[in-house]
Parts: sequence; structure tokens; C-alpha cells
Amino acid sequence: MNDVLFGLNLSTAAGPGSDVVADAQRAERLGYDFVSANDHPNGANPTHELWTLLAHVAARTSRIKVASRVIGVPYRNPAMLAKMAATLAELSAGRPILGLGGGSSHEGMIAFGIEPLSPRAKMDGLEDALRIVRGLWTQSPFTYQGVLHSVFDAHVEPKPGEPIPIWLGTFGPRGLALAGRLADGWIPSLGMAPPDRARAMRERVFDAARKAGRDPREISCIYNLQISVGEPEPDPSIVSGPPQHVIERLLDFVELGFTGFNLVPTGPEADAQPERLAREVLPLVRSGR
Repeated sequence: MNDVLFGLNLSTAAGPGSDVVADAQRAERLGYDFVSANDHPNGANPTHELWTLLAHVAARTSRIKVASRVIGVPYRNPAMLAKMAATLAELSAGRPILGLGGGSSHEGMIAFGIEPLSPRAKMDGLEDALRIVRGLWTQSPFTYQGVLHSVFDAHVEPKPGEPIPIWLGTFGPRGLALAGRLADGWIPSLGMAPPDRARAMRERVFDAARKAGRDPREISCIYNLQISVGEPEPDPSIVSGPPQHVIERLLDFVELGFTGFNLVPTGPEADAQPERLAREVLPLVRSGR
């Protein structure tokens, strides 16, 4: 079970006292496999733009991978996303993970002058983005006529030397099938994919992979969850309690089919959680105990 991946959330907050580089360097030192940050560009509270933040973190670390969790496709042109990811892969020795989503907040899109999309249109745009990104990484020139996004005789050079993983944060039937057909990973949140539903959702991903002629075992399933080692939290959407209880919960999720976790420390001692998790939880989950 040593191949279980562990990621750690990075805050995009830009207020006093925030030090995302120090947080990422600590995660690297503690043995986490990746760090990730979310994508909410619109808001009154000061925050950093996700991809710029990840590039800054990658420049100040040496091993740990950096993941977008997840980029809302409506906010960025897919061809430029392909270029952004290829550039960061080149400059960071292949460390980005490109997490993509259809976009969730209508208010955020309206605020940025983007026409809100129906759920169907969001999935149309997400599929277009996957096909454009993959095509530009592997073909030159590349042309694709999509429902919402298209490219014509486009080039992205240099191309990634190694494949850049694409993870999807999807939950509905069509989005799950899209993850199985075209993505390298599925990264649902515990609140949107609780354990009593996650098995069926994962099977929908895998069924789509099999129908597309893919080996489902090649698709990473990463559970995004809030976590707190110590006193139990009353909120069922937070994995919390003494170390052994947290270990058992995570092992239950591994048994459910998850191959990794993105951990979002929470609670009054959130700052101390990365060390406690690395010392008291992660090694025992990796060893299967």
C-alpha cells in the first residue's frame, strides 16, 4: 500500500501572515507527494490566482508535485491552459498535475463577465478542454472543432517531455463518464461524494474507462477531504478523532477504491496538523495498518 498518494492543501489567501512557500516547503520536507490549491478567482477577500501561485511554489521547491484543485475551465481558454501547463512542466521538471472542472459558481462567472453555463454546457466545455489540451500536447499543428472551444492549426512548443496528469473534479453521470474516458484521475470531495455514494460513482468512472478500452487501474482516485487529528469533530464531513480512528477511516476509503488523498487540515490546531498527520497517520496508512 506504499503507493497511496498524499497531498496537502495550500491556502490561496493573500492576507497578512500567509506564507504559501513555507507551507509547501514544509509539506515537501514532511514527505507529502503533492500540494494543491483551489480556484476561486472572484471574491472580496484577498487571494492569489491559482496557477501563478503554483508556479511560485514550484520555483521554491524541488520534488513535490503541484496540483490545481480544480481549474474552472470557463475562466481560462483551453489552448492557453495547455500552454501554461506545458511551460510549468518544462520549468519544474515535470511536476504539475492539471486538475480541471466545469466551473461551479454562476456568481463568479457573472462577476468576471463570463456568461453562465448550463450543466450540459459545462460538460461540453470540459470535454472540449480535455481534447484540446491533450491534442496540443501531442500533435502539431492541431485542429479541433468543439461545442464551445476550438483550435485551428495550433502549436504548443515545447511539448511536455512526460505526460502531465489530468484529474477531473466531477460528480454527475456525464462528468464521471468523462473522467473514465479521458482523464488520468478523479478527485471528488467527501461532501459531494460521501462513502455511501462514492463506490457507485467510482464504478461509473471505471465502467466508462473499460468501454473506452482503457485499464481502470490507470486512473487515480483521490479523495479530497477535511481532516483533524485530535478531538472528534461533530461534522460528519470532517475526518477527525484520535490517530487510530483517522487511520481506520482512511484505510476504509482505500478499501473503497481510493488510491490517494488530498488533505485539508481544519480545526483550532490546523497549523499543527500537517506534522501530526505525517508523523502519526500517513506511515501507517501507507503500510496498511
